[in-house]
Amino acid sequence: MKTVSVGRTPVKSSAVAQGVMRMAEKSAAEAEKITAAALEAGITFFDTADVYTDGESSRKLGAALKSLNVDRSSIELQTKVGIIAAEETGSVTVYDFSKKRILDRVDYELKNLQTDYVDFLLLHRPDTLLEPDEINEAFAELKTAGKVRHFGVSNMSAWQTEFLQSELDEKLEVNQLQLSLAHSGMIDQNIYTNMEETRSIDRDSGLLEYSRLRKMTIQAWSPLQAGFFGGTFVDNPEFPELNAKLEELAGRYNSTKNGIAVAWLLRHPSQMQVIIGSMNTERIAQFAAGADVQLSRQEWYELYAAAGNLLP
Repeated sequence: MKTVSVGRTPVKSSAVAQGVMRMAEKSAAEAEKITAAALEAGITFFDTADVYTDGESSRKLGAALKSLNVDRSSIELQTKVGIIAAEETGSVTVYDFSKKRILDRVDYELKNLQTDYVDFLLLHRPDTLLEPDEINEAFAELKTAGKVRHFGVSNMSAWQTEFLQSELDEKLEVNQLQLSLAHSGMIDQNIYTNMEETRSIDRDSGLLEYSRLRKMTIQAWSPLQAGFFGGTFVDNPEFPELNAKLEELAGRYNSTKNGIAVAWLLRHPSQMQVIIGSMNTERIAQFAAGADVQLSRQEWYELYAAAGNLLP
């Protein structure tokens, strides 16, 4: 599979990463089968979070990797911390980037994953009450202890990231963001610059250019999703033109609609990494194969237009 450099780190990993948010609902045998399918497809990067069913997804992944006797040095593990679910607080969702919370939850995830370290630790969504000094101290302790090798953020704007980076000694290498053909705001703003269209509104402080400028990897999550709760656009009758174009290109490249959707993201020169969340082994293989499809510039724009976007 095509590989990408992750941020400015020496890590070169699979362009498609396996997310395990929904692995908690699977049996141990099913989790092992899913993990094996990802590895067989060339996926070497696995993404999880402490909040995914209170660590159960991470536990299932850790057990599967152990059962499969996977060489730890052959894969990358990434987790995210900072969200306290409403079920835990008994009230509302709380964001907590305090030093104690970060340190405690990393230890929790290392135990869940049955490993001594994670390759990447991301701060999971913005905490507007964050204290940069606490984060800096937590990162320093984790790095010194060998528990975390690299750091990043999730769902943060360019200015949120820049402010945080200005106060940290460790470099932020990754920003995990929702991005797909049907949820393409950061690309829309780029294309619609200096126009009156609502798509020209800068909602994320120029994230696409910022990430390229700082050489941060954008990890695109929900690569098939339309909006936040809109479900997949593949085979969705609300997206007839997009599905027709996906099918056309799938035939041209001996691929699948799922594969072409991944190829569209990876065609962007910003060196993105795509996080898939499928627990279906056949679809995992389709997504992974899409990493090796190189769309032309015209095909990329044809897909963008087919998704309902007007090109100036």
